[in-house]
Amino acid sequence: MPGAGKSSIGRRLAARWDMPFRDADTEIEAAAGIPISEIFARYGEAHFREGERRVIARLLNAPEPVVLATGGGAYADPRTRRIVRESGAISVWLKCRLSTLMRRVVGREHRPMFVNADPREVLERLMAARHPAYAEADVTLFCSDEHPEVTTRRAADAIIGYCPPERLRVALSSNPYDIVIGEGVLRRAGAEMAQRLEGRRVVIVSDQSVASLHLPTLRESLADAGFTVAAEILVPPGEASKSFAQFERVVDHILSAKADRRLAVVALGGGVVGDLAGYAAASVLRGLAFVQCPTTLLAQVDSSVGGKTGINTSQGKNLVGAFHQPKLVLADTTVLRTLPIRELRAGWAEVAKHGLLEGPLWEWCEAEGPNAMRGDPAALAHAVLESCKLKSAVVTEDEFETKAEGGRALLNLGHTFGHALEAECGYSGQLLHGEAVAIGLGLAVELSARLGLCSQEMPGRVREHLREVGLPVRISDLPRHFSIERLLGRMRADKKARDGAMRFVLLRAPADVFTESGVTEDLVRALLVEEGCEP
Repeated sequence: MPGAGKSSIGRRLAARWDMPFRDADTEIEAAAGIPISEIFARYGEAHFREGERRVIARLLNAPEPVVLATGGGAYADPRTRRIVRESGAISVWLKCRLSTLMRRVVGREHRPMFVNADPREVLERLMAARHPAYAEADVTLFCSDEHPEVTTRRAADAIIGYCPPERLRVALSSNPYDIVIGEGVLRRAGAEMAQRLEGRRVVIVSDQSVASLHLPTLRESLADAGFTVAAEILVPPGEASKSFAQFERVVDHILSAKADRRLAVVALGGGVVGDLAGYAAASVLRGLAFVQCPTTLLAQVDSSVGGKTGINTSQGKNLVGAFHQPKLVLADTTVLRTLPIRELRAGWAEVAKHGLLEGPLWEWCEAEGPNAMRGDPAALAHAVLESCKLKSAVVTEDEFETKAEGGRALLNLGHTFGHALEAECGYSGQLLHGEAVAIGLGLAVELSARLGLCSQEMPGRVREHLREVGLPVRISDLPRHFSIERLLGRMRADKKARDGAMRFVLLRAPADVFTESGVTEDLVRALLVEEGCEP
């Protein structure tokens, strides 16, 4: 914006890094031989912007790196933004409050836009018009009345520390979308959404715990990008919120926000929020646009990708729902630092599952799992990226889980046992989904070994890794008793079952996994007896 300090900070950065500094406005005036105000007066803004694009493209394509201060209107032009992105430059938005800009622009009559105009009115109009474009910048730096050297130092640190997010394409034939993974992605949510959504009205669904931590960041990002938040819907944290009662409440709130087909639903939270909000989005007006902003490891590596949405019933987990693909998944790995350790460990169970499905990722899990559970950013980022690569490939091949063998059903490794345990605990929070999956993985591999499919050492290897990262690995690790008959009943009702017969995902070795319907109930019963379950 005018008065933000582009030229001042740009010169200081250039001096700090011993690089040339270029000011686009100065270069334009030198090329034209007349002031910018005269270019506007003689030829109009369209002519000026075309020349501006050419000058910026030339400066960015020069053989030596430069610090470039663009005119305030340049980055608001979509073609110029594309030139900046395609050049590989790092774009920085110096973001100031209106009051700060007012103090800096008063008396600057040489700027054409302020001639015979109220500075406040001009700035407010420019902010409304330009901020949605500025929000697409790689780095946003909040600037106040601090000394320019302080701002310069912060800008330098932000640029040096900038790491572009990873982008994965879920290449579905009818509803392709991107998964954006990286640090600070939530701060760019509005800009990313603006490039993919038709409308500029959203409702946000979150839970009370997540909202207190991350909703302000999302709100500000959406506001910068020109979005209106029509409603914020908070549900209680925990699996119990995946219920008919909460589904009805969320739907009512969405409809009360004057829902039309351009309204989008944004899920900010873990798997519970994503599944619930996604099912509501699938149902209202027979389908609203949906964006996932997963805030737990489990949601980032698994539930936010693939379009499975739904709620639980007294009969079992995820038995009511719909396939409804998101328009976008934004996985901000920095938010994982706010997770309680129990939630982080629960998410790791799904990473380990993906490792067993993929092969080399399993060996990496065994080596790096403890580091990840200590919060190592690189390990967690790698876990999210590789898990999303695996899941997006499987979903692309079998979007609606219709393959008779293999396909998307393989992602349920360990889930037949795990879902039964969750249902028996009543989704009370006594047993987290990832904890149930961890126990289920051990049981699925144990079942595979007893059928002679994998080595006898494999169950111990799997359980040892899960135990090392702090997860429960046996039913007897849980502080309650389970009925064999009730667990078997749950497994017969599992969504993978066929004609009331249990169906399992079994393993021969990491990366060699398949579905099997021929497991006898007696073998499963014997396994549950050894786990300490009661008749």
